[in-house]
Amino acid sequence: MNDSPAFADDRKHVFHSWSAQASLNPLVVAGGEGAWFWDEEGTRYLDFSSQLVNLNLGHQHPKLVAAIQEQAGRLTTVAPSFANDVRSEAARLITERAPGDLDHVFFTNGGAEATENAVRMARLHTGRHKVLTAYRSYHGSTSGSIAMTGDPRRWPSEPGAPGYVKFHGPYPYRSPFFSTSEAEECERALAHLDEVLLLEGPVAAIVLETVVGTNGILVPPDGYLAGVRERCDRLGIVMICDEVMCGFGRCGEWFAVDRWDVAPDLITFAKGVNSGYVPLGGVVISARIAASFADVSYPGGLTYSGHPLACATAVASIKVFEEEGILERVRRLGDDVLGPGLRELAERHPSVGDVRGLGAFWALELVRNRETREMLVPFNASGADAAPMVELANTCKKRGMWPFIHFNRVHVVPPLIISDADARLGLEILDEALGVADTYYEG
Repeated sequence: MNDSPAFADDRKHVFHSWSAQASLNPLVVAGGEGAWFWDEEGTRYLDFSSQLVNLNLGHQHPKLVAAIQEQAGRLTTVAPSFANDVRSEAARLITERAPGDLDHVFFTNGGAEATENAVRMARLHTGRHKVLTAYRSYHGSTSGSIAMTGDPRRWPSEPGAPGYVKFHGPYPYRSPFFSTSEAEECERALAHLDEVLLLEGPVAAIVLETVVGTNGILVPPDGYLAGVRERCDRLGIVMICDEVMCGFGRCGEWFAVDRWDVAPDLITFAKGVNSGYVPLGGVVISARIAASFADVSYPGGLTYSGHPLACATAVASIKVFEEEGILERVRRLGDDVLGPGLRELAERHPSVGDVRGLGAFWALELVRNRETREMLVPFNASGADAAPMVELANTCKKRGMWPFIHFNRVHVVPPLIISDADARLGLEILDEALGVADTYYEG
């Protein structure tokens, strides 16, 4: 039993998210540096989850810490109605790296507020109400963003905010369209979207994660995003790409859409924009959408929109990306270390049904049988049903690696600054843990 004051106060007073409170036994984190963090006893863990896939520049990056300290000594906060140098600079730096004509930023405190405001902008711009989102998606847990969300975390909040309609995005490994290739999956997914659009009538927006994050690291087949863009243009629909998790270097690009040379109308961001050092999110807005509010007030706002401490870290983060060649580093890490290493694990472990990803954004999908593709644990498993994945995760932790686990998948999402040696160490630990999954294999 942990008898530290921090643990005792936590259990008495902290109400944790997504958790049954009585069963919690949280690790007390005392510090971190780079790709590592440690507890009060000094036990070190390789952070293969980047906390919640937001710590892109790792723990305690000195330039981000210095930016917070310098800004705190100069001006800690100012209302969003004022102009401020670091807020203005952060907006300029973000829009200069955004695709197309996305040239304005509405700052929020995080990703959920960003998706809520993006949908509000789309509805006001189009005068329409209905919004399409994917079944395999996560967009936040506020009332609107959880209604947008497709995964089971939305179920306890239903009935939710009205106007959201779900559709199936591409998922070649478990194709809902019985496709046999990525090209066929792209074609059939777009045909399915056409049918949903036909049957639902006027639509304000299509919201999709450019690369689906927590629900599987689902990389869209070539041509899919361009196909969605074409349909939005033809039907007067606002295309919203949620890049809260996949943006700011996670996929080896400033924005993941850059990989497919597609410019949406709105991009939501958070997490990696400043590695979560101070909460920050936002919506990058195209000139066309912004023009809707040139002479009509936008009916939304936040007390801490564009908080100076948060924007100062965003400015510092973008500069670090360029000074340290982070984007190039991530592409090489994915191409030379993580991708090949994970495919080697798949060759050794029959429980690995699929390997997919890019940059520093990867997933292993675990199965009981490669032929039937039966999931290692059931969809949305909990309790005893989830035991194999819990056992696998505990094996990683005992070896000093903190994994990201969701349903029957292990996501490999380390900080972008991780060294090749540490990345290979994480794969070595994962190699051992996959032996646990193999004991449940029935193929």
